[in-house]
Amino acid sequence: HTGLEGDADLQFLLKGGELMKVKSSTWKKNRFFKLQEDCTTMWHESNKPFGKKQTFSIDDIDSVRKGRESEGLQKYTDAQEEDRCFSIIFKGRRKNLDLMATSAEDVQQWVSGLDKIITNTKKLNRQQTSEHWIFDEMRKADKNKDNMMDLKELKHFLRQINIQVDDSYAAVLFKECDTSNSGTLEGPEIKEFYDLLTHRQEIDVIYGKYSSTDGQMGAEDLLDFLHNEQCEQVTLEDAVKLIEKYEPDDSAKQQSHMTKDGFLMYLQQEEGSIFNPAHKEVFQDMSQPLNHYFVSSSHNTYLTGDQLKSLSSTEAYIKALMKSCRCVELDCWDGPNGEPVIYHGYTLTSKVLFKDVIKAIREYAFKTSEYPVILSLENHCTLDQQKLMAQHMRTILGSALLTAPLEDQMPTTFPSPKELKGRFIIKGQRLNKLDTVFGSSPGVEVESISEEDEAAEVNDAKIDSNGQKKKIKLNKELSDLVIYCKSVHFSGFENAKAKQAFYEMSSFKETKAANLAETAANAFIHHNMSKLSRIYPAGSRTDSSNYNPVPMWNTGCQIVALNFQTPSKEMDLNQGRFRPNGMSGYILKPDFLRQAGSAFDPVTLTDGPWLKRKVLHVMVISAQQLPKLNKEKTKSIVDPLVRVEIYGVPVDNASKETHHIDNNGFNPMWNKKFQFNLKVPDLAMVRFLVEDYDHTSHNDFIGQFSMPLTSLQNGYRHVPLLTKRGDVIPCAGLFVHIILLDP
Repeated sequence: HTGLEGDADLQFLLKGGELMKVKSSTWKKNRFFKLQEDCTTMWHESNKPFGKKQTFSIDDIDSVRKGRESEGLQKYTDAQEEDRCFSIIFKGRRKNLDLMATSAEDVQQWVSGLDKIITNTKKLNRQQTSEHWIFDEMRKADKNKDNMMDLKELKHFLRQINIQVDDSYAAVLFKECDTSNSGTLEGPEIKEFYDLLTHRQEIDVIYGKYSSTDGQMGAEDLLDFLHNEQCEQVTLEDAVKLIEKYEPDDSAKQQSHMTKDGFLMYLQQEEGSIFNPAHKEVFQDMSQPLNHYFVSSSHNTYLTGDQLKSLSSTEAYIKALMKSCRCVELDCWDGPNGEPVIYHGYTLTSKVLFKDVIKAIREYAFKTSEYPVILSLENHCTLDQQKLMAQHMRTILGSALLTAPLEDQMPTTFPSPKELKGRFIIKGQRLNKLDTVFGSSPGVEVESISEEDEAAEVNDAKIDSNGQKKKIKLNKELSDLVIYCKSVHFSGFENAKAKQAFYEMSSFKETKAANLAETAANAFIHHNMSKLSRIYPAGSRTDSSNYNPVPMWNTGCQIVALNFQTPSKEMDLNQGRFRPNGMSGYILKPDFLRQAGSAFDPVTLTDGPWLKRKVLHVMVISAQQLPKLNKEKTKSIVDPLVRVEIYGVPVDNASKETHHIDNNGFNPMWNKKFQFNLKVPDLAMVRFLVEDYDHTSHNDFIGQFSMPLTSLQNGYRHVPLLTKRGDVIPCAGLFVHIILLDP
């Protein structure tokens, strides 16, 4: 296992040991765990009936957490056992594995060993991954374990790696490799067979065109390729660096040559990716006022599923924050024993303690991004429990909690994400104006205020007998924590312009926002130049489905809250929108959504600086190693097709798809060209979707990748593919050619 041979932690994992698995206060059982020899799978003993899987793949692990970090361990173990506990967190919806070791030293070895092996598995880049993947599959197909394969085993192997060949072709391939005429393939013949399988015809063509130095690519040839095809402003020195970095053949490297293997290696790394590597870091100006950015935002963050009966969990907050979500929602209700709880009011969703959520948020808020996190409070509590909420936030969040404006006099606009790094901002109701902080006016103190719009929707009794909105009492300590995000009711843009302070913000139900975006887009854009707007899904979406965020972004709305727990096209777009800028959760809006006097309207689209007509040429060339969807059915092989979708201003929205290819998920080739004419490229998102064609019903989702058009790289590019939940599918990808031109 590259680079870890002889490592003490690795040896410890390979030897294995007893751990106590914790499922409840009564279910705690010792189980033997060990890393298998392949270093990619964990085995554990299990008392489940025969046939249950007793292994899990290292690839399926999201992270390993030391201590009593998970909800299970906090509930079912004692505080003094802190240093003997750890959890394995899986990707997707699989339950955490909560474990206890016999000593703190053992925990340290388990955790650091697993961390090393996870990091190492990620490091095995796509090229190596596909190599060890192939050999791993070959071993699986070798039924009688004699390191040889006969024709029957070969066909089984082909099916495993998602290729169907007719018998005559399989026989031809077999004969071609069976140089010793033994009726089986072994050693070098299997390698030969592997080469035939991994041959990339389309790469041969490109490489052939540029390999004019003794049949190889010299540094000058590579530079020509980078200039002509990839449209990159690079020097000969950059080309030499790429050769040094990716060429596996030492003798070629010494001559500054790149072999075809090296070329393929380069194309599959980040320099050859469709996503501009410069945008992986924070590259935008982060010193503009906060409301000039789109903010990655989640709705009812505590839910793990639907809005009616799913579990509420601190884990859901951790997952959202680790995906760089910067605005999370807390629905607070009176709980037993005087402790406030979070859940979806009047439903059967389970409850989680307010203070536990605040602890989880403090722990995980700034691991992916150091930029500020907004805690959006929906407050249904009585005064005593509100007071406790304020105290919990002060004690748990400490100095990171913003409790007063940053300025020493009354501000007229928001501070920037840069100035607010590492801080928590509370969004909620406030009894008075912010000016009272500076003592400039005593301010009108009221005890009760109208309920916030979204909160009011939850309560049937929102209108009192006089037809007035229901009032709720507000605790002064909680009210005082609201600085830059005071919730107010929206009564029209004119009213907001005349009476609303910059820190007073409204929440809009998706239908109301969509209506405003269609009928009064420019007024909405101007409103968002000085204030924040939050959009939330309609209450009727009890299944936690999502609405389209794009029209909201087009009108400059910053906090477009989505159900992060629901895999959906809308979440794909959200993940794509916030992929650039270092996964910071903040994206600077285009200047025409920020500059006073802008006449931009995404619907009517008059002339202006936002019109930057572009023509996007996409050639979908091929795909590699698409996963089989139905692993149980050995004969199921995918019939892939690719759809390229554009989301932006209405006139730019478009979708085009290739034909499907029968029975080949391993290396399908389309060579299909598409052209998209774009008017406002600064707001356009591109989504590549791969589906399994089904003529009788809906096509099945295989993988997708979404990103802003402005982060696209020209030329021959590999496109990674993500699962429905947004995790990378190892080995799989698309190969495309991109040209973005002025018309």
